[in-house]
Amino acid sequence: MGSNLHAISLFGTLGMALLVIAIRMKASKRPINAMKILMPPIGMSTGFLMFVAPLARIPVTWGLIAFAVGAVVFAYPLIRTSGFSKQGDHVYLHRSKAFLIILVVLLAIRLFLHSYVEEYVTVYQTASVFFILAFGMLLPWRVAMYVQYRKLMNS
Repeated sequence: MGSNLHAISLFGTLGMALLVIAIRMKASKRPINAMKILMPPIGMSTGFLMFVAPLARIPVTWGLIAFAVGAVVFAYPLIRTSGFSKQGDHVYLHRSKAFLIILVVLLAIRLFLHSYVEEYVTVYQTASVFFILAFGMLLPWRVAMYVQYRKLMNS
């Protein structure tokens, strides 16, 4: 059972990562707005419902550490490589050439850490820790993007 959950988790992570990369690559071709920036963390926040299940619960300190690692280590390179350009009345996401490389490196680090952490805690707790880490990465990145977007719209 455990190896099946591990395989599902691994393929789910890889699938979602590839989906995010594909979406991000297409996004730079269309104008962006505040909703497109803010909806991903709002939609992802529904994942916190996993903590209703006792198997997914983790100590608060683990959650705080996971969020901090996501916010400090993983969000920073994404914030630095995400920019916007204004063309007429529209704002476009300006993708750095390093963005794809950074996403792939972050994915590799996350997969390595996932395997390491899973040796010490249950699959469900590992999923909880890495969900919080991902949310910790996404939230500051999107907030920074929104701030940059608002500055550009008001200029």
